[in-house]
Amino acid sequence: MRFSKVLRASASAVVLSSLAAGVAYAQDQGESATVDAIIVTATKREQSLQDVPVVVTAVSGQLMQDAGVKDIKDLTILTPGLTVTSTSNETVTTARIRGVGTVGDNPGLESSVGVVIDGVYRPRNGVSFGDLGELERVEVLKGPQGTLFGKNTSAGVINIITKEPEFTFGGSAELTAGNYGAIGGSVSVTGPIVEDKMAGRLFFAKRQRDGYLDVVTGPGPRTQNDDVNQDFWTLRGQLLITPTDDITLKVIGDYTKRDESCCLGTQLYVGQAAASRANMINAVRPGSIDTTNTPFDRKAYANRNTTQAIEDKGLSVEANWDITPDVTMTSVTALRQWRAETAQDSDFTAADIAYRPDDGSNFVEFKQFSQEIRFAGTTERLDWLVGAFYANEELNSRSVLKYGSDYYAYFDGRVLGGAPMILGLAPGTIHQAGSGSDDRYAQKDKTFALFTDNTWAFTDALKLTVGLRYTNSDKELVTKYNTTGASCRQGELGLGTLVTYFVNAGMAPAAAQAQAIKVVGGLCLNSQNADFDNINGGNPFKQSTSEEEVTGTVKLSYKINDDIMTYASYARGYKGGGFNLDRSSIACPPGGRPTKTAAGVACTNGTPLLDFQANPNTSFAPEFADSYELGIKTKWFNNSLLLNGTIFYQEYTDFQLNTFVGTAFIVETIPEVTSKGVDADFVWFTPVQGLSMQGGVTYAKTEYGKFTALDLQDPSRFASLYRLPGAQMSFAPEWSGSVAATYERDIGDSLLFRGNVSAKYTSKYNTGSDLHPAKEQGAFTLVNARVSIGAQDDRWAVELWSNNLFDEDYLQVGFNGPFQVDEANDSVSVYNAFLGAPRTYGVTLRSKF
Repeated sequence: MRFSKVLRASASAVVLSSLAAGVAYAQDQGESATVDAIIVTATKREQSLQDVPVVVTAVSGQLMQDAGVKDIKDLTILTPGLTVTSTSNETVTTARIRGVGTVGDNPGLESSVGVVIDGVYRPRNGVSFGDLGELERVEVLKGPQGTLFGKNTSAGVINIITKEPEFTFGGSAELTAGNYGAIGGSVSVTGPIVEDKMAGRLFFAKRQRDGYLDVVTGPGPRTQNDDVNQDFWTLRGQLLITPTDDITLKVIGDYTKRDESCCLGTQLYVGQAAASRANMINAVRPGSIDTTNTPFDRKAYANRNTTQAIEDKGLSVEANWDITPDVTMTSVTALRQWRAETAQDSDFTAADIAYRPDDGSNFVEFKQFSQEIRFAGTTERLDWLVGAFYANEELNSRSVLKYGSDYYAYFDGRVLGGAPMILGLAPGTIHQAGSGSDDRYAQKDKTFALFTDNTWAFTDALKLTVGLRYTNSDKELVTKYNTTGASCRQGELGLGTLVTYFVNAGMAPAAAQAQAIKVVGGLCLNSQNADFDNINGGNPFKQSTSEEEVTGTVKLSYKINDDIMTYASYARGYKGGGFNLDRSSIACPPGGRPTKTAAGVACTNGTPLLDFQANPNTSFAPEFADSYELGIKTKWFNNSLLLNGTIFYQEYTDFQLNTFVGTAFIVETIPEVTSKGVDADFVWFTPVQGLSMQGGVTYAKTEYGKFTALDLQDPSRFASLYRLPGAQMSFAPEWSGSVAATYERDIGDSLLFRGNVSAKYTSKYNTGSDLHPAKEQGAFTLVNARVSIGAQDDRWAVELWSNNLFDEDYLQVGFNGPFQVDEANDSVSVYNAFLGAPRTYGVTLRSKF
């Protein structure tokens, strides 16, 4: 029987027995063999998982180690309904829950899935990407969590809790070697600094690995023949200070440095027409692109470097003060700074068409100060919490895109059929090598919030939770555009000349007009339009927005007995609006477009020519989510089996869609997205001594609502998004299921055997924001496995492991080949893909002292 059928049958059984779905957790078997000791902080208080009316998948540090989880992307194998992908570099990481998330390539968009590490909110998913180090547990909260976790959690939260210092001295070390030249290790030590008053923990890790892709290099500076490699080190230090019995301080500092080459794409689909873009590229520079449609040969093409230098550092202080036995104050103060300097071969071929330089000029940087303070307490019938949150975020970005030496010969000479020469635009007059766009963005975002979350116990069994959050957000963006090698104005002025030329060449007047407009459009791509430089007279210009929103939740729970709790909930989520940090243009016809509903955004054009105008307004609206859930949480067989379930319905309005169309990122607000389905999860400490299992299934029907071009902010974008209305969202599989089994057994008097197999099944889904069929990923299953033998006292252990054991081929993201797509003609177009990791395997040595 196929694994997918097994999972679906298991899902049906769980749904029938527990009404729906919910939570999965594997507790360290050395600590407990029952499920009633599972504690989570989903409500920012420590509570039993079975008492929290929220869908939470909680994973212990031991299980993550057993399953080979080192970062949030790896976490997907243990979490049904969670998808995490990376694209143009490893910092561009996107998390999605129940099929909902925000494409992370554009730093102007905040994520729908928030990431919180040790109580500190990270402004983007990619900022949190990296070795998570020593973990206590990770909690994945599904559905809007805006009351307690803030404005940018409309789809959920990944809450990461690292291990605290201990007052007993101890330490651990690990050394790993694997295929692709992988080698790495970590060392940790913890213990008292001042007896009973101060303890510390220090963790250090260094990891390296060769790339997953073989690279065919072309003319230019690139000599490296592999890509998607790994080379980083990280340091995390903690102090736990207990000056009195009532006050606890936790100080955490961390620093991570990455120097890697990532991430090239492979050719996913190549049109086979004689005049295809691929054939044009090879005509300019033979052997520069794969024309075989075999992406999983893992062969990429590039002539430019893909270096990425990333620095992430921060400091936080958490203070907890038990003011009275029933009232606690918590304060979390944090400073963080993150910078990524990234280079790119932007055409993903060995021809020299377009690139982002590797001199550090192309970068994104975040600086953030945040402060949260909470007061929580209990009375006989009331569990209450009130708090305030403030964040001051500074985002600085410089986006540099340059033409290579082959751009004119390929794009002007072949894609545009040499038409620029008709206008006298010879080589050296436009699109000169090294020219292009160089744009700078400086955004400030100040957020202030007041929140409360309170639970009334009408009886010991019946409880009502009400939460509210008021959020005020002010954003200001200062932008400066710079364009060299421009061609747009010349193309606009030459429109009539081109029409005449095509008519004289035998075209009918209407066809000649259409062909001339297509050529001018090719000369007026965003990076080629100097109109952007003239916004605000060529000076930096400012956009600003201010938002005030109230969100909240209502939950009613009823405990039937000690083993069964049911609940119903409503939650309102909110994700702030913002600004697209990319160029946005308007094709304005003579006479202009007076209103949005006149088939285009408003513009004014007093000339008789088509005018490709620079749009100074790059703002987009906030996103809202309304979520309804019915759930049940149950324990069985003397607390050895946990079955939890939830039926959910979520409706998103003004969903923020970020799409790459081959030449630029566009941001559109889609009027409606709905997600409805079932989560089903279990934890089972089986009757077989040493064997524990956990698993879960998520069924989510996540779809776009019906909409037309006139429902969009810019109706002209409908040509790129016409497949979306009524369709299943990208990265939204209907089914996903995970199963993990861990077995532990003594061997003789001194040895311990431990084994784990973790598997994740995902049904088919599309990996492209435009839902192009070429970007579809079929159903697949990933399996990780690990076996170890070591001392029973954990003094040493040897592990053999493999991730993606069966070497499953799968896509992370499919995307339009830059400057290589004709949306009206797939036979000439090229579509690329960022691939999932292949099979990796190796050996790990561990020691504890």
